[in-house]
Amino acid sequence: MNYLIGDVQGCCDALDRLLAKIGFSPSRDAVYVLGDLVNRGPKSLQTLRRLRGFGASATCLLGNHDLNLLGVAQGVRQPHRGDTIAEILAAPDRQAWLDWLRQRRMAVFEHGWLMVHAGVVPQWDMAQTLALAAEVEALLRGDGLAAFLPQMYGDQPARWSDKLGDVPRWRFVINALTRIRFVSADGTLDLASKEGPDSAPAGFTPWFDASQRRTEGTPIAFGHWASLGLIDRPNLIALDTGCVWGRQLSAMRIDGGRRELIQVECAGD
Repeated sequence: MNYLIGDVQGCCDALDRLLAKIGFSPSRDAVYVLGDLVNRGPKSLQTLRRLRGFGASATCLLGNHDLNLLGVAQGVRQPHRGDTIAEILAAPDRQAWLDWLRQRRMAVFEHGWLMVHAGVVPQWDMAQTLALAAEVEALLRGDGLAAFLPQMYGDQPARWSDKLGDVPRWRFVINALTRIRFVSADGTLDLASKEGPDSAPAGFTPWFDASQRRTEGTPIAFGHWASLGLIDRPNLIALDTGCVWGRQLSAMRIDGGRRELIQVECAGD
C-alpha cells in the first residue's frame, strides 16, 4: 500500500502513532513524506532516524524547513528562535544527516500523483516541474552547494521566465516548490502572505486555483500550508493539517484510485 504523509516537522511521536495506525510495514508498504521533515517539533533528529531507517520504502521530499537546516548548518542562515534543529547540528554524525538530506527529492511523480512540498506555478506543466526539480536536486547534491546557499534566500525573482540565469532560476524554483501559496494571474508569487486562502492579497489566488494552470489535469499532492488544512479533491490533495500546532498528522492512502484518510491527533509531539 502507498501513503502520502503531510508535514511531520520533528513530531516523531505523532509519526510513530500514525504509522502504527496505518499498520505500516516497510517490507510491504511505501510512504511519501511531503516535505518539512524537521523543525519546530521536539524530535527532529529522531524523525530523520526513523525515516532513514525505512530505506527505499520512505520517499522524503525537501521542504523549506529542511532547506533552512542546510543553510543554518552552512552558517549562512541564523537559527530562528522557534527552530528545533540544534540536536541535529550538535550530533557527532551531523554531516551524515546533512548529506542524507541533500539526497532527498524536490518533486516526485509516482502512482499517478505529482508530489511537491508547496506547489507549482501556472506556467509549468508536470514535465517542466520535474525537470526543474531535478536541476535543484543535482545542485543540492553537488560541489556547488556551499557557493549557492548564501544566494538561496530572497523573494526575487517573483515571476518565472525561461531566460532566468542559474542562481535566480534555482532560487525561484526552490521558492515555488517549497514556499508558494498565492499567485497572480500572470504567475507572480506573493511569498509574504501565510494565512488561509481567504487572506489572498488583491489580484492573487491560491496557486492551485490559478487560471490556465498547466498542471490543471495533473493530480497533485502537497503540504506546507497549515492554515489551509486538508483538501481532498479529485486532482488535489493538501495534507499539512498542522500537527506541530497541536492539530493532526495526516496520511492519505492512494492505491488504484482508492483513497483513505488516516489521521492522529497531535500535541506538538
